[in-house]
Amino acid sequence: MTAHPDAAAALVAALTARHLTIAVAESLTGGLLVAELVRIPGASAVVAGGVVAYQTPLKHTLLGVDETLLAEHGAVHPEVARQMATGVRTALAVAGRPADIGIATTGVAGPDEQDGQSVGTVYLGLAFGDKVRAIPITLTGDRAEIRAQTVAHAIEAVSALMESTKPGITE
Repeated sequence: MTAHPDAAAALVAALTARHLTIAVAESLTGGLLVAELVRIPGASAVVAGGVVAYQTPLKHTLLGVDETLLAEHGAVHPEVARQMATGVRTALAVAGRPADIGIATTGVAGPDEQDGQSVGTVYLGLAFGDKVRAIPITLTGDRAEIRAQTVAHAIEAVSALMESTKPGITE
């Protein structure tokens, strides 16, 4: 999957129009997702920031992911993605106000499997209001392609969330 060149711009515009903020928690994408969002002029109005929790222990210490979950299942797990998305909203609160939306990426970009998961196994976490979900994705390609496809899928997931919620709703 390749993101439409204007997908990030359209998402930033939609977030701006709705006065919503977004916080990003990244593992396998290593900052690519937040970089894609902040390349858009005016993104500072809606992008709270990003946390790159690349090493597994940081998912607990920075984002509040359950230590037992990480110990039992590793970082590549749907519940880890959900907890990352929830945790980043609070971790990147501005003036005590959590971000409206949390998006998280965790998975295996390769070249080797990780935590018993094959290359291309990816989970997105998406948190908005009291709704939190994990989106499983199976990708193919080399390391760079998997990371880029993950960014495109994440932008698409948040865009779909924006389209599925009423404009006046912020929580």
